[in-house]
Amino acid sequence: MAIDFQKVMQKAEELRPQISAFLRDMVAIPSESCDEEKVVQRIKQEMEAVGFDKVEIDPMGNILGYIGTGKHLIAMDAHIDTVGIGNRENWQHDPYTGYEDDEIIFGRGTSDQEGGMAAMVYAAKIIKDLDLAGDYTLLVTGTVQEEDCDGLCWQYIIEESNIRPEFVVSTEPTSLGVYRGQRGRMEILVSVDGVSAHGSAPERGDNAIFKMAPILTELQELHLRLKDDPFLGKGSLTVSEIFYTSPSRCAVADGCSVSVDRRLTQGETWENALEEIRQLPAVKQAGGKVTMYDYKRPSYTGLVYPTECYFPCWVLDEDHAACQTLVESYTSLFNEDPVVDKWTFSTNGVSIMGRYDIPCIGFGPGHEDQAHAPNEVTWKEELVKATAMYAVIPSLYVEKYT
Repeated sequence: MAIDFQKVMQKAEELRPQISAFLRDMVAIPSESCDEEKVVQRIKQEMEAVGFDKVEIDPMGNILGYIGTGKHLIAMDAHIDTVGIGNRENWQHDPYTGYEDDEIIFGRGTSDQEGGMAAMVYAAKIIKDLDLAGDYTLLVTGTVQEEDCDGLCWQYIIEESNIRPEFVVSTEPTSLGVYRGQRGRMEILVSVDGVSAHGSAPERGDNAIFKMAPILTELQELHLRLKDDPFLGKGSLTVSEIFYTSPSRCAVADGCSVSVDRRLTQGETWENALEEIRQLPAVKQAGGKVTMYDYKRPSYTGLVYPTECYFPCWVLDEDHAACQTLVESYTSLFNEDPVVDKWTFSTNGVSIMGRYDIPCIGFGPGHEDQAHAPNEVTWKEELVKATAMYAVIPSLYVEKYT
């Protein structure tokens, strides 16, 4: 069946008011990680209203909507949790009430990344209304806890629900580019011990904060010599938190720890990343301990699904059928070539492809620089175009690449 791309674009444009209204409804519901239940229920309501064939909420709290019953399972994913708002004084308008004009929608989660969810749901309506069904099943996922622990939701979907799509489209913001990879990341804890003593006689103790000081300098220097990659870019690290223990403000600190945000490029492993820090002279001299954080925070359903805080990098070949499908969908709809690039930040692709080698490709409305920032916005034109893209991807893939 030949796809009428002009008709798809026309339909997506007609749906602009509904897409915008649905997104504003989601934004109005605070939905930080582990507190997504109300926004999930709102998404369920919209999925049922536009005609999804089946809608389920799994034990972790992810929402799964299905269109069609064909043999080729294609998934599209949006995490529907958001970060908090930070300092309210940095926002020019209420981050949840928000506002809209002819071009933008304002509010927490508009770009990162409930806009992707709104576009997917209305893409399903276009598939239904224009009869773009084929020998495929489209799975639309609204996933939880990504901001807390990216990919955990898909670990659960793959391991516990035994769902393995042929490929997954991540709808994280790409400014309507086709993104085919990202660096990985780790959350690392570096700790040193000391011995407390009265602050009036510090020579009687062993100050753990002082022992940490040269480690910080060496971590800063290590960042400069990490591996580089021509596509993904350079590995990196930064110290993101510092903690201490001390009997009082009048005592020598007997413990000091720092959190390290480590970004992994192609060819780096979590084992090597830990060992690089363990081999720093200051860490060895201080007897420092270097470990990876674990994540075991309950989802809003109460489910605890523990994992280590390691999120592998991944890259999809540019000639892979999933990448080619998105490029062809874009050129057919918009009569120009897309930008093919990568994310700077991390996505659920760390599990989908990084852990499980299921092909992952990105295309989303909204811009990376809006993520986690005050005064977050997204663009209505991008929402409409993303909706059209998501509507044609499954049919074009089945027609051309299966």
